[in-house]
Amino acid sequence: MSETKNKKSNRDHSRRDFIKTAALTIGASQTLSVFGLNSALAANESKSLSLSMAGYNFDRTRALIDGRVKVAGCDIQFEESAIGDINTHVFNGPQIYDVTEIGLVPFILAYANDEFRDYSLLPIFPLRLFRHKSVFIRTDRGIEKPEDLKGKTIGTAGYASSSLTWMRGIFEDEYGIRPNDVQWVVSSADSSADLSGKTSKQEQMFPDGISIRMGPAGKDESDLLASGEVDALFHAAEPRAYVQGHPMIARLFPDYRSTERDYFSRTGIFPIMHAVAIKKSLAKQHPWLIEAAFNAYSQSKKMAFEYMAKIAWAKESLPWFAQEFAETRALMGDNYYSYGISPNRKTLEALFRYSYQQGLSNRELTIEELFEPASLELAEAPT
Repeated sequence: MSETKNKKSNRDHSRRDFIKTAALTIGASQTLSVFGLNSALAANESKSLSLSMAGYNFDRTRALIDGRVKVAGCDIQFEESAIGDINTHVFNGPQIYDVTEIGLVPFILAYANDEFRDYSLLPIFPLRLFRHKSVFIRTDRGIEKPEDLKGKTIGTAGYASSSLTWMRGIFEDEYGIRPNDVQWVVSSADSSADLSGKTSKQEQMFPDGISIRMGPAGKDESDLLASGEVDALFHAAEPRAYVQGHPMIARLFPDYRSTERDYFSRTGIFPIMHAVAIKKSLAKQHPWLIEAAFNAYSQSKKMAFEYMAKIAWAKESLPWFAQEFAETRALMGDNYYSYGISPNRKTLEALFRYSYQQGLSNRELTIEELFEPASLELAEAPT
């Protein structure tokens, strides 16, 4: 017992000495506020942990990708990749990524249905999108409002993706349209595959009790809508026929910006599509990495926000960029793309509920089981 206490005392003294040295070198407040206690310890433990990362090159991740922001204590290699390819790589592939963007619903389904435990989540959300904009209709089918979709045939490029799960959940909560109130046709091809990559196994599952059939071979979701084989389309991307100006295809919500702003005002929900996952074995071996990764993603996003606030109005091509940015923050808060559990609990729990209610996950999951325990209390510094 005495020997154990002595070892613990030596470790504690070593950590205190390191923090004291770091504080004298770069300033105590900077040591703790910028890097955090765990990240400071990370630099002491390993100054060059090799880290393989993957995801999209978003404005909010760009500083991390191009090296302006570092993951403290790490040398990173970042691979830009599409989400479908990443999902397949993580759930059914070689798993070389240590920290990676991941589809949130595919992760939920892999965890609940396939007992997947190789990775766990960090409360970092690289992609969020409102989804009212993603509903397209045939204008010759008598569809003028959401409730008119009841009894209709809806096409989609995939059934169990994050975007489709959100859309079905919103339509049930907001308009009383349940998934079994319509007939679903899943296209054999996806016109947006170049953006999303190949579909993972989790996104290909169909729940029981729902009318779902596969569309004709060789036709993508845009073809189904253009040919009139479906009355409407739920799809994350704009279908090709809409982009090309098909005269019989329109959005269900023409002024979707107003609809989505109203939805947020009433619910406080900004739908989450992607999260960030970390290998559980790596998090166990290097627990400081959890906070270091969180801080790096947060700092990269902060730099994007600073750019938007200071100079994007001149450098970007949108004529009212500054006004749009200001109006968004006035409605949704300065840090509207928030990371951390506390500001996102309601949104996450809504998606967990949707996944279970729609027959996708075999039980309703909790935040505490999906996210790394050491990440649950992480919070961003005020902007």
